[in-house]
Amino acid sequence: MRVPELLHQSALKFPDQIAIYDNIGTLTYKELSDAVKSTATMLKANGIPVSKGVGVMGGNSRYFIIMVFAVMESGAVVMPVSNQVIKSELDDIIKTAGLSVLIDDGTNDYPYKNTSIINCVGQQWRIYFNESVAASSTFASHVNDPALIRFTSGTTGTSKGVILSHQTIFERTESANKVLQLGSNDRIIWVLSMAYHFVVSIILYLRYGSSVIICNEFLADTIIDETNRFNGTFLYASPMHIRMLASDNSGRMMPTLQKVISTSTAIPKEHCIAFKNRFGIAVSQAYGIIEIGLPIINFEKSDQFPDAVGYALPDYTVEILDNNFNILSSDETGHLAIKGPGMLDGYLNPPATRDQILNNGWFMTGDLASKMDDGLIRIEGRMKSMINVSGNKVFPEEVETILNQHPLIAESKVSGYVHSLLGESVRAEIVLHPHSTKPDTESLRTFCRMYLSAYKTPQQFIYVESLPKTDSGKLKRVIEKGH
Repeated sequence: MRVPELLHQSALKFPDQIAIYDNIGTLTYKELSDAVKSTATMLKANGIPVSKGVGVMGGNSRYFIIMVFAVMESGAVVMPVSNQVIKSELDDIIKTAGLSVLIDDGTNDYPYKNTSIINCVGQQWRIYFNESVAASSTFASHVNDPALIRFTSGTTGTSKGVILSHQTIFERTESANKVLQLGSNDRIIWVLSMAYHFVVSIILYLRYGSSVIICNEFLADTIIDETNRFNGTFLYASPMHIRMLASDNSGRMMPTLQKVISTSTAIPKEHCIAFKNRFGIAVSQAYGIIEIGLPIINFEKSDQFPDAVGYALPDYTVEILDNNFNILSSDETGHLAIKGPGMLDGYLNPPATRDQILNNGWFMTGDLASKMDDGLIRIEGRMKSMINVSGNKVFPEEVETILNQHPLIAESKVSGYVHSLLGESVRAEIVLHPHSTKPDTESLRTFCRMYLSAYKTPQQFIYVESLPKTDSGKLKRVIEKGH
């Protein structure tokens, strides 16, 4: 089964059910399904190639949802792209991913040649055809029936590009909903970026007939307003949103809200307690990862252990392994490893299939974790150097590449640090060229913003005489413990 068919089946079951609430109004399942089909027909008529990579860049909207589904409906492989990326990052994405087409909702002004305009159910989109991609090429030919690709962050040699097939998306949405138990009576309050959260979220909600309430602003006041206006039942948010809501002093409650899930990065225990005290609802932490989906969630002990990511979902096996892939005893810290359905089908760059990626069937997440006797899992630290800024992923190597181009900087090392609102933020240690004067902090930030999105720009700069190196001359990156 192909992914759009999940939506079309929901439209047959719930034709008059509201699929989307937004600032425009409402869209029923039948209207959404029809819009996807007509847009796919329009894309084909405008030359969107089958089995090619097609980027869809835009902000959160009904039109973004329609276009992502329509690209898959047309037979192409879709890559959701945030409208927050700057021009140089977008150029890298198109080149690194080998996208044949970019479809843009116009919320960012990126002029490309060979651009045409189409109308998607009242929304104008620009289509850019990348002539550097050979017409005879097939996108991700090493993967069977690819549907969607997503880079976890920047594409300058550090993010491999995760490829998901139609079957994989079917499996992981089915597995996740065995625990989420979402259906046609649920109304989802949506505050995250659709470009980074689409599979085990937007696709899952629409597969099971839920309504998606798109918040235009992510302030606490707006979230409370929209939840009460549309009788929201389920909030899927980042720790930043949880903290903002917990700090709200308006006194207004959200009586219809039944479940609250925090994802993207670890949430401090005190923020969960504050939210529970404010609204009377426990915050359940979830462990989501693009390579697998949603294999771990903490519904059962969110009150007692709000800082734990939870228990493995029924379809998944989660273990803590040592360096030799042996299973560790309870409460020992080791590598978090996962087996189950809906695993990624491959990496794009360099090309690798699922069998080549897994270790004896395990996907090694790169996180350090421990597991209690009853199976409750805690994240203890990170093996990966990736920084998570309020759900946006930042690779240190990407930021270092930019910093090292500054005329006063000899070399740099980028890492994350705990930020009370964003979860993490970016810090840069800098070695200046001999006899160079220390640059003004704001001028450094301005330099970075010329090439990087705002969330990737360092907020702290520390000047050092030298940086620690390995025997081979590579930067030493310390494993972070705790969050």
